[in-house]
Amino acid sequence: MRSENRIPVQSTPQDRPIKRHHTARYYAHRVKESLTTRVSKLICAIFLALLFLMGIITFILWLSLRPHRPRFHVHDFSIPDLAQEGGFQNAQIIYNVTARNSNQNIGVYYDSMELAVYYQDQSIGGSRLLFPFYQKPKNTTVIAGVLGGAALTVTSQRWQQFMADRARGEVVFRLEVTSVIRFKISSWDSKRHRMHANCPVGVGPDGLVLPRYRTNRCPVYFGQLLD
Repeated sequence: MRSENRIPVQSTPQDRPIKRHHTARYYAHRVKESLTTRVSKLICAIFLALLFLMGIITFILWLSLRPHRPRFHVHDFSIPDLAQEGGFQNAQIIYNVTARNSNQNIGVYYDSMELAVYYQDQSIGGSRLLFPFYQKPKNTTVIAGVLGGAALTVTSQRWQQFMADRARGEVVFRLEVTSVIRFKISSWDSKRHRMHANCPVGVGPDGLVLPRYRTNRCPVYFGQLLD
């Protein structure tokens, strides 16, 4: 048998793993970086939590303070002379409308208010209503009056159209209340808005409002922002 003589190989210093010895300054720097990262994360978490809390508070305040539109209802509308053929000469329209501020913490300034009556989308009369007034929260204002004389423009031809509708059992009008309003929250006043309340209303052959139109809620919408 042949024996092999192996010559031991001695590793050089370059082949041996080098052990690194870090200084105290290095470890102090690593600890400082770790603390800085933790503090930064903590500050970010606190900031995000505060931002979230402020968002919730703002949303709750918006829900509680957001202004609701005033609510308009027609309680009475009549044309007493409708039963008379020549009634247009002394025709009168008697109306009774309510404006309700349903907000709990918000008042409404009415800077102006006008009422107009339409028949087949043609104005047959109107007038200015009330003087500027302030409506407190959870308050109802009655708007009542009579349109007649110069405020009511009904021709004989128009009256004949009334008579034709009356023979069919119903004469339908549209009562429109146009207001310029501002909302008041504590000491803050909003900008002025033009508001329109459109109230369809029908009268029977006797000239009195039909039951299905009484106390109906009128659609309300905002128009031009004035300032």
